[in-house]
Amino acid sequence: MAVVNVKEDYPELYRQIKARVAEGRWEIDGAMWLESDCNIPSGESLTRQILHGKKFAKEEFNQEMNYLWLPDVFGYSWALPQILKKSDINTFMTTKISWNQFNRMPHDTFYWKGIDGTEILTHFITTPTPNEKGHDGSSWFYTYNGEIEPSTVMGIYQAYQDKDFNRNLLLSYGHGDGGGGVTRDMLEKRRRLDQLPGLPNVKTGRADDYFRQLHETVQETDHYVHTWDGELYLEYHRGTYTSQAFVKKMNRKLELALRELEIVYSGLAAGNGQQYPAEALFNTWESVLRNQFHDIIPGSSIKEVYQDYRKEVEACKATLDELRLGLTQSKDDSQDLDTYTVVNTSGFEQAGLVTIAGETAGYFVDEDNQRLASLVVGEETLVYLPEVKPLETKVLTQVVDNSNSTRGTNSQLQGNTAIANEHGVETDHYAISWNEQGHLTSIYDKEVSREVLRGKGNVLQLFEDKPMNFDAWDIDLYYQEKVTELPWQSVNLVENNPFYADVALQMTINESTINQVMRLYRHNRRIDFITTVDWQERQQLLKTKFEVDVRSTEATYDIQYGNVKRPTHWNTSWDMAKFETVGHQWADLSQRDYGVSLLNDSKYGYDIKDNVLRLSLLKGGIYPDPTADLGHHTFTYSLLPHKGDFVAGRTVEEAWALNQPLTVVKNGPNLVLPQLEEGQPSLAIDAIKQAEDGHGFVMRFHEHVGSQKNVILSLPSGYQWCETNLMERNLTDYQDGPISVSLTPYEIKTVRIIG
Repeated sequence: MAVVNVKEDYPELYRQIKARVAEGRWEIDGAMWLESDCNIPSGESLTRQILHGKKFAKEEFNQEMNYLWLPDVFGYSWALPQILKKSDINTFMTTKISWNQFNRMPHDTFYWKGIDGTEILTHFITTPTPNEKGHDGSSWFYTYNGEIEPSTVMGIYQAYQDKDFNRNLLLSYGHGDGGGGVTRDMLEKRRRLDQLPGLPNVKTGRADDYFRQLHETVQETDHYVHTWDGELYLEYHRGTYTSQAFVKKMNRKLELALRELEIVYSGLAAGNGQQYPAEALFNTWESVLRNQFHDIIPGSSIKEVYQDYRKEVEACKATLDELRLGLTQSKDDSQDLDTYTVVNTSGFEQAGLVTIAGETAGYFVDEDNQRLASLVVGEETLVYLPEVKPLETKVLTQVVDNSNSTRGTNSQLQGNTAIANEHGVETDHYAISWNEQGHLTSIYDKEVSREVLRGKGNVLQLFEDKPMNFDAWDIDLYYQEKVTELPWQSVNLVENNPFYADVALQMTINESTINQVMRLYRHNRRIDFITTVDWQERQQLLKTKFEVDVRSTEATYDIQYGNVKRPTHWNTSWDMAKFETVGHQWADLSQRDYGVSLLNDSKYGYDIKDNVLRLSLLKGGIYPDPTADLGHHTFTYSLLPHKGDFVAGRTVEEAWALNQPLTVVKNGPNLVLPQLEEGQPSLAIDAIKQAEDGHGFVMRFHEHVGSQKNVILSLPSGYQWCETNLMERNLTDYQDGPISVSLTPYEIKTVRIIG
């Protein structure tokens, strides 16, 4: 990424860099567009980081990149091994994992097995900081800003844990965050230390050569090479899941908006040949990827970075708004009525409310001329769609009927969603009660005749948050010692219509105000908590808490390209260290017959212990940005009680519906998209986009619940397909007919479609 800036700002220097690369004296590698965070970005973002990085290296320097270099990233997703191997990357290097608070990783060179079973050779650099007293190898704190000193040269060797099969080590040295700023003094020290008896030899070399040699060493050894099967969780910097909430919210919104527009424009190009806006989408992706840098999206940058970020977000939103506008077509002379195209871009069947801007007259019918339930609420019209199949397009037609009022419900629906009482509300799904503080004391699930809570629910907790070292980065274990449970100061039923009921809650804490709507649906079991906060707290952490009647020793969390199970107990120091963990759109706590999921539309920090589910909402760090998170925030979290586990309870589908509602385009175009054949299991669709080389379109999907499945996707006549890897390199010959592939648990598949 820095090289791109040099190209733009210092073209003569860039020309010299290219010459050095051609001579083999400047190494271009590392795989990603930049050193990305690996907790917050989606799986598709991590794939695009490598796609953009490798594309630039190939086009600008004619270099292939072969290893992932992430020295300073705050934890490593379990999806990475599969992403790397399917991106033609064969080695992973980091050093940050040595910053663990409680536990030392047992090996420094090993195979890391990913979520799908893919293995990648992994190496930790074990360079210590200089110490005049030397190093005995007992410390496990390593640095990526290495210095050439006797203590570091000996220390890297003494600290390394796998000398039984490998004795050649990589010392990355130089000034600057990330190293690389080598001085003449360092070079001279290297020459002299290489000649000193009693020290390891110190030779200059390239990282790619080192990793090639490491692969040979590992393959040839008759010693056991350890395999680590699971995520590489960093026992540190847990506050980075929550700091700078606006950045995290906009990252998710932009990721989803780009995915949606790529799919719709791909369908449009196939449907009527409209030009695919490749440049606008690619450049917007690059802006999103740039701000996934491992000190921007975690929330650990200075104030000025986030001022610039807001400007970049506005530019991205303007581009995306323009692209959305390009989807809307004018009515032709033969078209008397407005139509609305509803697109389900997911691989899940969806049902629910779609929002049509404006107060519309009359009613809506579908393609079969069946009248749909609709309701005008404020300045919007809500239409209920009972079923939209995966990748299906439905056309709604507005029928103007002046004999009907434009307000109220235009359907056969009768009655309101809820019945209220003094301290509660009842719907077809639940009977809910709250106490004088507005905390939920009962959620009785009428469908299965059982209580959801064992304790209280939707309790906002405020914790003193003063970590020992890095304010924005950290949440320390002792934060739980000082906590206040915040009372709601008013609770009122404010909306009750045939689609949903709204209970409004309000509180003021110090200089901050929190307004919330608890929304209960008629056609959906999800309970939404739509929240607006004016946040003025400093060094305080805000969480929501639900104590549920579920017994399980592990919880399941949404991550990139799948999910991961983590303990709900502190049996060992490894368990205790995970007192705050990352999750994307949902987390779930289930026993065999029943469970509860906690969903969100923009949050990442979860805390599940015993039967208590908590989600971190806002942080108030004062360093390095003293104004971090001050101001206005809107977000939604949702409770989803369900039968069975997260699969039976359709947790993934409901979280997706919360984050990516059905797409609506006024007078929208004809789209042609692959279709899941009847009876096929649901599928997590990550992308449908124009191929980077312009030859056809690429579709990416993955297995998302941990099972094997066969997938059949029908294509229009005249289209062919082949499998590719994540970098869009063809792996099979083209074939006619439907796309037919088998998926193993959590496997990612990419296909190229041409016609």
